[in-house]
Amino acid sequence: MSKYSMHLMVCGGNSCHASESDAIVWNLRDELEAKGLTDKVQVILTGCFGFCEKGPIVKVMPDNIYYVKVKPEDAQTIVEEHIIKKKIVDRLLYHDPKTDKTIGDAKHAGIFKKQLRIVLRNCGNINPENIDDYIARDGYQALGKVLVEMSPQDVIKVIKDSGQRGRGGAGFPTGLKWEIASKNKSDEKYVVCNADEGDPGAFMDRSVLEGDPHSVLEAMAICGYSIGASNGLIYIRAEYPLAVQRLQIAIAQARAYGLLGKDIFGTGFNFDIELRFGAGAFVCGEETALIHSMEGLRGEPTIKPPFPAESGFRGKPTNVNNVETYAAIPVIILKGAEWFSKIGTEKSKGTKVFALAGKINNVGLIEVPMGTTLREIIFEIGGGIRHGKKFKAVQTGGPSGGCLTERHLDIPIDFDNLVAAGSMMGSGGMIVMDEDDCMVSVAKFYLEFTVEESCGKCAPCRVGNKRLHELLNHITEGKGSADDLSRLRNMSQVIKDTSLCGLGQTSPNPVLSTLDNFMDEYVAHVKDKKCPAGKCKNLMEYYIIPENCVGCTACARVCPVNAISGQRKEIHTINPEVCIKCGACMEKCKFDAIIIR
Repeated sequence: MSKYSMHLMVCGGNSCHASESDAIVWNLRDELEAKGLTDKVQVILTGCFGFCEKGPIVKVMPDNIYYVKVKPEDAQTIVEEHIIKKKIVDRLLYHDPKTDKTIGDAKHAGIFKKQLRIVLRNCGNINPENIDDYIARDGYQALGKVLVEMSPQDVIKVIKDSGQRGRGGAGFPTGLKWEIASKNKSDEKYVVCNADEGDPGAFMDRSVLEGDPHSVLEAMAICGYSIGASNGLIYIRAEYPLAVQRLQIAIAQARAYGLLGKDIFGTGFNFDIELRFGAGAFVCGEETALIHSMEGLRGEPTIKPPFPAESGFRGKPTNVNNVETYAAIPVIILKGAEWFSKIGTEKSKGTKVFALAGKINNVGLIEVPMGTTLREIIFEIGGGIRHGKKFKAVQTGGPSGGCLTERHLDIPIDFDNLVAAGSMMGSGGMIVMDEDDCMVSVAKFYLEFTVEESCGKCAPCRVGNKRLHELLNHITEGKGSADDLSRLRNMSQVIKDTSLCGLGQTSPNPVLSTLDNFMDEYVAHVKDKKCPAGKCKNLMEYYIIPENCVGCTACARVCPVNAISGQRKEIHTINPEVCIKCGACMEKCKFDAIIIR
């Protein structure tokens, strides 16, 4: 039992870390020392709480009070008011945009409702740099159970019976993948963790590694035992320094405790893990490209079969799963296949972690049972659309996914339902858009990303996506024609059918889904030469409403190209031939006299 009567848990996830959460920790400790309270109150730097929109966060336990948007200078107030005087600091509480009320226990805030945290069970509850914290929450018990009580076949059966599917995007059954690797005989096998998370707006795997690295190490060792491997490799982007640092600390601690290395638990089982760094290539999220990168080769995919389970790293049988897939394994082992299989839908068991981003009130990291609807995620957990705007679309699955609309809000989310709706689960990025977003520009943005990230090995992806991007450019610049819309669809289908790997096969999804769901916007761009959302610069025209203009000259004075004419106290006009559409005039006008049409 802890000697401390109170704990101050400070979020140390990546976004909070960037917002001086370290300074908050040191200031809290200094204040507690000055007040003689260090023997009663402990300050712990944790991983991500998930409520990223409101970070940095300080959680006071056992009071279960969450303070949001905390600054280093707030440390003195928290100690003096909450710790000493037992008074809640109202100004640091969460303000619910839906109810317009402050909430002391942020667990009652929308973002925490309807969540079931399995993968994220320890994030925000332990110090990720202290192995004892992980062990205190059943850490490494699953590995001990596997090595002492179960055969490799027993382990694989539990994972198969649980119904878990890989969370990296394809949704392949985890247990079946392990079974295939176990049956391929070799003098050496490898367990690989794919931590190359590069989707725009995605931060699920990174947050798990920053907040609970030991869960992944333990799961990789369990996988190694079940398939007959003694070597583990974590492929992680070098641009994630905090995750790398905490993994390095966790690996060193596990070795020191005898939980990695030789003769683990005295069973004769040997397993160790090393890190391999990627340079940030999105295509290396594909398992064969990832393996080539780890081997020092170009990160390019190869035709399958053979699959990595047969011939992977250095030509040896290799099992590749992503961070989220591994993080759930210890819990499945301890609680059983039946427990896990009761969560979720018939064909998609368990939970899914999503990174909520975009035009939504509660930006953050969430974990919900499969089968939760988009409406529940966006409007209950996510708190609805910012500034009372109207929901327009949600992009699921990152650049490989599609844009879903209001008519899809009540679809139970799982692997198959999202594909049927024209999108995909992907790794779990979820970007919400409102009425001000142009869906043609959104499709162009994602396609620009995949063009940049293509390895260039196959012509459909290398050349086809560039042609698609050129067509979208023409459309958003007002140079498109009705024929371009059929060209977009036909070319997208060819790229899907003929590309070598998943990057090319899914890259047209944003184009196809926006064509299906927002054809009226495409027609407006090519026929009317208008952007309904007012986002495409070449199709915008700034206009002064005569009846609203008072002739104050404020707009003319800020125009950098002198496109606005008119005398003082007279109606002004904008010359569209000269206007560069910078928006300075609209921002300066106090009379709502300038609009985009």
